[in-house]
Amino acid sequence: MNGIHDLGGMHGFGKVQAERNEPVFHYPWERKVFGIMVSTMAQGIYNVDEFRFGIEQMDAAHYLESSYYEHWLETVQKNLVEKGVIKRAELEAALRKAKGRGRAGAPKRRDPAMAQRLLEIIHKGDHYMRAPVPPRFKVGDAVRARNVNPPTHTRLPRYVRGKQGVIECVRGTFVTPDDNAIGKGEHPQPVYSVRFNGTELWGAQAQSNETLYIDMWEQYLEPA
Repeated sequence: MNGIHDLGGMHGFGKVQAERNEPVFHYPWERKVFGIMVSTMAQGIYNVDEFRFGIEQMDAAHYLESSYYEHWLETVQKNLVEKGVIKRAELEAALRKAKGRGRAGAPKRRDPAMAQRLLEIIHKGDHYMRAPVPPRFKVGDAVRARNVNPPTHTRLPRYVRGKQGVIECVRGTFVTPDDNAIGKGEHPQPVYSVRFNGTELWGAQAQSNETLYIDMWEQYLEPA
């Protein structure tokens, strides 16, 4: 979908400020949000594409004013309500109760089996590669990114739509995020690394030796 989250190629946001010795978490609550996300996703309540789609649906002003882990918290709450795990009224009541506890925090729960499962996911990641599907394109093929504007989740960046590139390699077969994000199933398809020249993407302002490699699902591409 087209939204404020798709910042690639956009101007006017200033220089990216790299933080020296940046910590993994700036505040204790960010650590808790990370744990909540991993534990709820590990239980299969929602998938990674539904998680991303929830962030993309945030109001533009709210998105820009909030931090990285606030985005996570927003989509976790949205998905838990939409999946029927908790009602909106129950969530709001729990938030009010949590605020009243102050530094006491939420009740602690011990689940060694779940903790072990979460550690495995954190260290190894979750896998979205599936059984091979014959690829339509091969290495060296000239392709063009389709110029489409999906109303829901997609991993096709706006700045590459309509641009021509070359297949650099075939990554394998992976779950299709566009379908997986809206409950239409996994529909695995080949994913390619596509090489784009900077001038193709950015025009004369790009450096002559600039090259971008972008992983793209097959449905995003057409022969050039």
